[in-house]
Amino acid sequence: PDTMARMVRQGIVDFVGAARPSIADPFLPNKVAEGRVDEIRECIGCNICVSGDWTMAPVRCTQNPSMGEEWRRGWHPETIQPLQNPGKVLIIGGGPAGLEAAMSAGRRGCEVVLVEKSRELGGRALTESRLPGLAAWRRVVEYRADQIDRLANVNYYFESDMTADEALTYGFDHIAVATGATWRHDGVGIYHRHPLPNDGTVAVFTPDDVMAGTVPDGQVLVFDDEHFTMGGLLCELIAKTGAGVTLVTPAAEVSSYTTKTMEQHRVFRRLLELGVTILPHHVVASISDGAVSLLHTVSGANTQQTVDSVVFVTGRLPNDALALELTDRREERADAGLQSVRAIGDAFAPGQIVNAVWDGHRYAEELDGEDNQAIFRRNIPSID
Repeated sequence: PDTMARMVRQGIVDFVGAARPSIADPFLPNKVAEGRVDEIRECIGCNICVSGDWTMAPVRCTQNPSMGEEWRRGWHPETIQPLQNPGKVLIIGGGPAGLEAAMSAGRRGCEVVLVEKSRELGGRALTESRLPGLAAWRRVVEYRADQIDRLANVNYYFESDMTADEALTYGFDHIAVATGATWRHDGVGIYHRHPLPNDGTVAVFTPDDVMAGTVPDGQVLVFDDEHFTMGGLLCELIAKTGAGVTLVTPAAEVSSYTTKTMEQHRVFRRLLELGVTILPHHVVASISDGAVSLLHTVSGANTQQTVDSVVFVTGRLPNDALALELTDRREERADAGLQSVRAIGDAFAPGQIVNAVWDGHRYAEELDGEDNQAIFRRNIPSID
């Protein structure tokens, strides 16, 4: 926004048209004119909005969860209706879903406590922003953290690994469990529905391991069955350390879903520049005797490849144990005056960051009751 204003002010351009930034924040011009630049929800360039065009799906925005829901659900990007009886809300987990839920519930007048087990807010939005080329994704965290800091009724605490016993002692009216999800070590994903045979002779890593700082070396095979950004990003990160990297995918091209966000050619070119070997139409079939057995998904042919380590970019499992335990303890919940418990974001259903932010916002919007009617609202044109 400051660059836009400077270019107009210096006479470089007469006006600026901003499509995606206006999806992220429809009030961007107003905020610039009123000197409220620090309140702008800046676009992160993820192109999730564009993917809706390619998939014939409703438009969505990672930064602006109200996008596409203005008519159907009555959501507004800047305002949210205050609750008639705001209660006390505990949100466990400070990732994208937890941050959005805390901010929005706070704006509705609730007394909100957000607890995060690490020393930083942001969860996966923060860790993934540290991958090559994703620095702008930090805006998901920075905008919400800044807005929360402006709300006197929202407090957050770090290094707080909440248990069900503890959560039930504080007298909260509502609890949202936003504990995220964990990448699988067993190869289960879109292609494989059962754990792969593995005799343990090859080191296996997941994106969680790599993003936590454990970067494999030597000859590394990345099995990408997620098909979005993660497989290509990890290949780039690992290749930059000097390791030999082979990307295996059952799709016909690397990071195939990024064709919907118009980035696939950039991902492909970058991997070629880094010398990454690409094997499309292949999946990891098993691991044994220090080698990986690869299956060609079209011909059915099997080949062996000796590697030092494998990175599974396959499925994720929700970290929902706490939510399930709280849900099961019905009598104790009633005694504690707890009205609702709900898993939100990846803890409910692992997806993209846009899905987590949307679910966090929905949680706050529906603290006074679920909006089930929204499912049936359709803007059907009349033809005379």
